[in-house]
Amino acid sequence: MKTYEEIVKEYKKRQHDTVVDTLATGLTYMDEIAVDTGLLEETGILTELTESVTGLLPFMIISVHEGTKVLLGRKPGKAGLKDGAYRMVKTGAAMGVGAAVAGAAGFWAAIPVTMGVRALFDRYRSKTLTGRRVQGRIQRLHELNRFIRYEETEENNENAAENTVTGAVTVAGEIK
Repeated sequence: MKTYEEIVKEYKKRQHDTVVDTLATGLTYMDEIAVDTGLLEETGILTELTESVTGLLPFMIISVHEGTKVLLGRKPGKAGLKDGAYRMVKTGAAMGVGAAVAGAAGFWAAIPVTMGVRALFDRYRSKTLTGRRVQGRIQRLHELNRFIRYEETEENNENAAENTVTGAVTVAGEIK
């Protein structure tokens, strides 16, 4: 079982991942920011390039981040793949909602909405995993309780058998 300090360390690492993902998702709006501020015009190859790159940037950052953890041995490959896939789904959903809000209300409203969607995903996953951990611990306690009762029953049966043998010898000794 993990100690409290290990759980806190893992939680802090997850929060670090959230910050990295949020910044990367915010960078997807970089091309719109550049057009709105006048750095880029709405037509041209540079605008097309930044749209392509900024759309893929969060997913590239996530894959590099999770891949690095696996290569450095901080995380098993299966867990890295699972966590990377979850982060990519979360980012994709947040970007989709953010794009809808950006189309309706402008990109300045999309950034907080995107971050909020990501936070909701994290909150849901945290509550779900907490429920699973609690259920697992309850199950382990039930198993431990059954084991202790089984041990007590075995011990009582051995004592009863021993008392029966001792009693039979005593009774046989008294009959002589």
